[in-house]
Amino acid sequence: MTEAVYLGVDLGTSGLRGLLVRENGNVIGSAEAACSARHPQFGWSEQDPAQWLAAFDAVMQKLRAAHPKELAALGGIGLSGHMHGATLLDSADTVLRPCILWNDTRASQQAAMLDAMPDMRAITGNIVFPGFTAPKLMWVEAHEPEIFAKTAKVLLPKDYLRLWLTGEHVSDMSDSAGTSWMDVGARAWSDKALELTHMRAEQMPRLVEGSAAGGMLRAELRGNWGISGPVVVAGGAGDNAAAACGAGCFAEGSGFVSLGTSGVLLAARDQFAPDAATAVHTFCHAVPARWYQMGVILAATDCLNWLARNLGRSAGDLATALPDAANGPGNVMFLPYLSGERTPHNNAQLRGALVGLDVADTPEQLTRAVMEGVCYALRDSLEALFVTGARLNQVLAVGGGTRSRFWLETLASTLGLPLSLPAGGEFGAALGAARLAIAASGAAGLDEIMQTPPIAETIDPRADLAERYAAGYARYRALYPALRDDSALRAG
Repeated sequence: MTEAVYLGVDLGTSGLRGLLVRENGNVIGSAEAACSARHPQFGWSEQDPAQWLAAFDAVMQKLRAAHPKELAALGGIGLSGHMHGATLLDSADTVLRPCILWNDTRASQQAAMLDAMPDMRAITGNIVFPGFTAPKLMWVEAHEPEIFAKTAKVLLPKDYLRLWLTGEHVSDMSDSAGTSWMDVGARAWSDKALELTHMRAEQMPRLVEGSAAGGMLRAELRGNWGISGPVVVAGGAGDNAAAACGAGCFAEGSGFVSLGTSGVLLAARDQFAPDAATAVHTFCHAVPARWYQMGVILAATDCLNWLARNLGRSAGDLATALPDAANGPGNVMFLPYLSGERTPHNNAQLRGALVGLDVADTPEQLTRAVMEGVCYALRDSLEALFVTGARLNQVLAVGGGTRSRFWLETLASTLGLPLSLPAGGEFGAALGAARLAIAASGAAGLDEIMQTPPIAETIDPRADLAERYAAGYARYRALYPALRDDSALRAG
């Protein structure tokens, strides 16, 4: 009898990735297909859901060509995807308009209006951000009333994939927690939140835990892809919850920091302990009776890319020009608010700054300032997490920025936390989705499945630099009011 295998799918804004694994988590193979977004107006970001289906089919055909025997024994699929997207369907499940994506800011006025309603933060445990799903539907109601009137279901991006795969309207707790329609503590849709946005419960998908079954793969698709037996489709997860599953971060005290295009500091929680005023996201985890909290900065390695573009150099060249060891803060201060900021400021109008420039400053000093500024912004997220009662004992460091030893040492010393670097291999959202598929199939228990990856090394904070980075952080914090006031003047 052939051993069952499992597929983890991660739908990103730029493409879809499928990861085929065995029950023990060992990777068999992977495939990718591209997607593209469109920006028809300033601040708008949309995507045609038909791209997602085409990308999924392309990935499956690539996996079938490379691993036909293994794919034939597929036992489960786990779905992960970018959160907050509004995919609007009519009563026949026809897409009514392009999906409004997570980074679309057209609904900022509606988000502010909704966030000002006293019940919303109490219900959801979160600020209502413009990128969340509920304010987008309020925008559609105001500007596209004929589409709003026809909307029979609203699905998140990965759940539109599920509809195609299974024929069912289902979502998981972690992804749905980012809609502003969910009672995140109770892990259920909130009738009150729906009412405040003129929505109805029947327009929402059925909720399941991410590690539970969320439908079965349709026979037609099994035939198209050469799959022999029944395939369970797990509830799955939003991208960060799936990444936490891939990294084994689901117990209190565990978490990860991501130095990617944006920056994330995530802490797993065994209780619901929101504090919306901190601008920390508090969402359901992908496994039962667990939550996670995260601080988000909107530009991390994107700041280095920005500097590289303006200096006519590559980001890699700038990073490798710095020493391997941190040596304390430089004189130039960088505030990394190139696209506004989430945690802790919740200020979409905020913009960045370089402060303390000298005629003798070099590209290396500017690079160092950018890296330090990102570290200070992540320290802001850590302080906000502490306010909620979160603690972090074990922090994995992931993302492209971890290739710089200087950046890692600076970050560890700024946060005062040891950073563990995973050994080579898979540990991201696609692996987390595959792990949820294994759980949904009943092949193994959660404690057995959600293991942390092997650690290559741990970067400890530099005790000799702790006071200097603390002073640098205090200087960084003192600069914020001037930028805040400037952004208010520009917005006015």
